[in-house]
Amino acid sequence: MNPSPSRILCAAALAAALSASAGGLGLFTDQGDVGKAGRPGTAAYDPYQDAYTVGASGANMWFKADAMHYVWRRVSGDVSIAADISFVGTSAQGHRKACLVIRQDLSPGSAYVDVARHGDGLTSLQFRAEPDGMTQEIQSSVPAPRRVRLDKVGDTVYLSVAGGDGVLRPSGASFRLSLADPFYVGLAVCAHDDAAFETAVFSAVAVGGASAEAAAPQPGLRIITLPSGDRRVADH
Repeated sequence: MNPSPSRILCAAALAAALSASAGGLGLFTDQGDVGKAGRPGTAAYDPYQDAYTVGASGANMWFKADAMHYVWRRVSGDVSIAADISFVGTSAQGHRKACLVIRQDLSPGSAYVDVARHGDGLTSLQFRAEPDGMTQEIQSSVPAPRRVRLDKVGDTVYLSVAGGDGVLRPSGASFRLSLADPFYVGLAVCAHDDAAFETAVFSAVAVGGASAEAAAPQPGLRIITLPSGDRRVADH
């Protein structure tokens, strides 16, 4: 029995979709290692699971330079990026990082701001205010959030996190960083050990307009300075 014309059209459409997605990066346009990488990083997008699997080596995303694998697109103006983040497998490296990153350029010392989910659950807003400057952070009061989001509103980037209920709420952490259009937004992984290779999955990734709700004042949240000089959001 010959297939119906409608089935032929459906099969052709599916084949075209599979062909278009093969090797594609979904919402993003390119990928590559930033900084020194002991092993080349990898990235793959699964359109059926709506998930990006990103793997990397790299010593750190800290101090005056970053070493990471980055999946990115160029954007301008106000923007947001959100994702659920999970690590693949167990690791002795508590500071392996999976991040949503907004940065000026692809140089290791670029000015940037990100939300870094660490392997041990620590989640923080990291930032480098100027090229080749030192990195600082504001730690979230919510460990290992299910979902994280960055909103760039004007020159300020705000962090929102979701607890066990999965609802995103402003974390109280923000940083003012002036970026020239266009700049980069995307997903990054760093092993925190250049001899190692760590992998994370970013699912339900969304890139879109910024939300004014992210910038709303958060009564009851305050930022305290830690002995290390870094800062942390306190909820009382």
